[in-house]
Amino acid sequence: MIDGFEVGHATADGDGWLTGTTVVLARAGAVGGVDVRGGGPGTRETDLLDPSALVERVHAVVLTGGSAYGLAAADGVMAGLEGLGIGLPVGAAPGEIVPVVPAAVIFDLGRGGTFRNRPDAGFGQAALEAVRPEDPERGCVGGGTGATCGGLKGGVGWAEATLPNGARVAALVVVNAAGSAVDPTTGRLWADRSGRLRTPTTDERVALERARSGSAPSLNTTIGVVLTDATLTKAQARKVASVAHDGLARAVAPVHSMVDGDTVFCLASGRRPLSDDHDRGWAGHVPALNTLLEAAAEVFTAACLDALLRAEGRGPWRSYAELAPSTVGHEIPADR
Repeated sequence: MIDGFEVGHATADGDGWLTGTTVVLARAGAVGGVDVRGGGPGTRETDLLDPSALVERVHAVVLTGGSAYGLAAADGVMAGLEGLGIGLPVGAAPGEIVPVVPAAVIFDLGRGGTFRNRPDAGFGQAALEAVRPEDPERGCVGGGTGATCGGLKGGVGWAEATLPNGARVAALVVVNAAGSAVDPTTGRLWADRSGRLRTPTTDERVALERARSGSAPSLNTTIGVVLTDATLTKAQARKVASVAHDGLARAVAPVHSMVDGDTVFCLASGRRPLSDDHDRGWAGHVPALNTLLEAAAEVFTAACLDALLRAEGRGPWRSYAELAPSTVGHEIPADR
């Protein structure tokens, strides 16, 4: 886990439910940025992350199912943070605070069987209570419980990397895309850029193509958060979020359609300097920022791969690992 952050999930899986909520907590606050690319986004408090806006720090980000209804989960996170005394001071008296909690949703309504079963404030509160400083649980959990991707089961993925200067960057992604994650010619996952997985057999390719072609058109959305311990400005954080979309485009095709609401946040805890080259001012930071941008895109792709490999079939949606078991063997490839 990246210093300064904790992640928690609330999952509802079964008895008409297939949805959930994920919270990324920054107890000490974090500089935030966001880039919304999809044609059908569901978001909350994203305008606050504009570099020209007043608020400088974010206290949590919510990634949740439930489409626009699921934005209510952020209410529970806000209430929980208020109880913890975490938020933006807006008055002289103790406790006069407003937690800053941007949120984004995926469309998963009715995927568990009951349309009205969707996250509410209680999900946000439960996810906040479950936060831990360790690497998060992945697969069919939290905001990725009801996720799908081009006819396959999607889910939550995680990947991280350490940069040459010691700064760390990670991506937490909910893969729920209308586009496909599979190359139709080879049956390989687009996100497997290093070729770690075996090529599917002919029968497995047929099964994967059947899953893709047999899926009904759906509203979707891939959402995620890039986390870093580097010190960034709001403008730099927005740039990181923007370039992370490149990582999504390497994992799913097509992306950013009118039925996707693809949204990526960036949170920077500021635990270490972006660069040690202070003598040249902003010019000294450019190489380090470029390195961070490159890594952000790479870990976002790797997190998408992690989500697709850790997903487990639910209802009519089978996972990639279930349809092409020979590609993964008994081990899921390690994160980048």
